[in-house]
Amino acid sequence: MRTFWKDLVISIGMGLVLPGIILNGAVTLMGQPAAQAAALPTLPVETQPAVTVSLPVLVRSETGAVQSRDMDAYLVGVVLAEMPTDFEPEALKAQSVAARTYAWKAYTTGGKHEDGSVCTQSACCQAYIEPEEYLSQGGTMTGLARVEQAVTATSGYVLTYEGELIEATYFSCSGGRTEDAAAVWGAEFPYLQSVDSPGEEDAVHYCDTFVFSAEDFQQALGIALESPPEQWFSDVSFTDGGGVAAMSIGGQSFTGVQLRSLLGLPSTNFTITVQDTGITVTTYGYGHRVGMSQYGADAMAAGGSSWQEILAHYYPGAEVTLAEEFAAG
Repeated sequence: MRTFWKDLVISIGMGLVLPGIILNGAVTLMGQPAAQAAALPTLPVETQPAVTVSLPVLVRSETGAVQSRDMDAYLVGVVLAEMPTDFEPEALKAQSVAARTYAWKAYTTGGKHEDGSVCTQSACCQAYIEPEEYLSQGGTMTGLARVEQAVTATSGYVLTYEGELIEATYFSCSGGRTEDAAAVWGAEFPYLQSVDSPGEEDAVHYCDTFVFSAEDFQQALGIALESPPEQWFSDVSFTDGGGVAAMSIGGQSFTGVQLRSLLGLPSTNFTITVQDTGITVTTYGYGHRVGMSQYGADAMAAGGSSWQEILAHYYPGAEVTLAEEFAAG
């Protein structure tokens, strides 16, 4: 689930704030500096279950057929598809718990498909790959074993907030700071707040650059402007997570989420520079940037953080709970 399903449904509303336009041979829209990193929250290290906690999950195939599977066996395929297997063991464990929470919430509440099932499309629910297919595509037995160990080590554990399963959204990388859920989907979740996410610089899409001609830029936005591009941009605002909240282009207002969708950008955390060669958009991060950053989780794990500490950082206020206990309660 590199993009939470609401991101698919509401892919027309994200935010950005631009302090201004600098004219110095180019027009540059700059983002706000990231807030100073706070001390990491911690969770007590819990003992692992004495035995594997068996939970069901309903998996929806591309044909629409729904099959009941064992949760942990399913999660192996999710983690293989969602996170590089050479990530740190504690990051793989954090990913396992987030993915289990997403699937268990769908099973117990109906989920997006309203029948308790989760599909295997990352743009909708969670990506999935059969272990055999992973190996046939160049995956290794070592990588498979690492994922299986991470899933088993966290068997049964899910994330809750005030007794309810959370919306355990996650994504690839944030560009240095995650985003508030309210800035992306318009809904406030106390455990989906903007937090620092350092150590992502090695992410594949930490920073990307896109260059548009003036004609292509206007066509993508569905507008026609007579003034030169240097005069197009004004009234830019940013979210707490550094994403574009809103921007006026040629007198027409766009949200950051709308611009991300219309321009095909990987993130709403971006800057715009107008030059003679065209309009350059530089993005930071990949995905909706709400919840757990996978590259940030790996950086935290490499720095010595446990999976509990990683989850406490990216889902502030959430608690790690055994799903069987949650169900019994």
